[in-house]
Amino acid sequence: MSHTVGVRQAQKQKTRQAFLDAALELLEEQSLSSLGLREVTRAVGVAPTAFYRHFHSTADLGVALVDEALGSLHPMVGPTVSAAGGSDERIARAVQLIEHHVRAHPAHIRFIARERHGGVQPVRTAIRDQLARFAAEVRTELAKDPENTGWGDDDLLMLAHLYVDQMIATASLFLEALEEPDASEAERERVTQVAVRRLRLISLGCRHWRD
Repeated sequence: MSHTVGVRQAQKQKTRQAFLDAALELLEEQSLSSLGLREVTRAVGVAPTAFYRHFHSTADLGVALVDEALGSLHPMVGPTVSAAGGSDERIARAVQLIEHHVRAHPAHIRFIARERHGGVQPVRTAIRDQLARFAAEVRTELAKDPENTGWGDDDLLMLAHLYVDQMIATASLFLEALEEPDASEAERERVTQVAVRRLRLISLGCRHWRD
């Protein structure tokens, strides 16, 4: 009996993932607000009623895509933002993490970039909540840094949001570079240097904030 349940659960998860993959591909050409449920089910090859066994609506599917796009990054925040190795190493780790994620999941990043200010409110909220969670995680690491001794919680959170906002901008820059038909290693390096310089500017500025 347990084997049968396991097989059914695996099949259910497989179908759910098929919905996510199909929607992500369809969203390369349109926004979530214009995506039809029948489009997704047709792409998966199932009846429209099957959709509701996995999602309440296309907005619910969009929220699941947000989690798929950003959720895997949370365990990496601590090791990336930790003070180990100093400020320059922290910056290098952060930029490398973002570049790797953009290269591995370009369609997800395009989806987030488009829907962050899109017309589907639950998805905008899900993205905002994910970014707020990132900021809270960054703040936790910044609070451990001896350079930030004496900083108040509000100021640490403000600094964390600055870093998160810059990481979003960096992801957009890498995405643009990768989408260029003749994208070169030189362009990737240029984006890396721009990102590093911007993060260094934030880092230098925060050292004098309490002045």
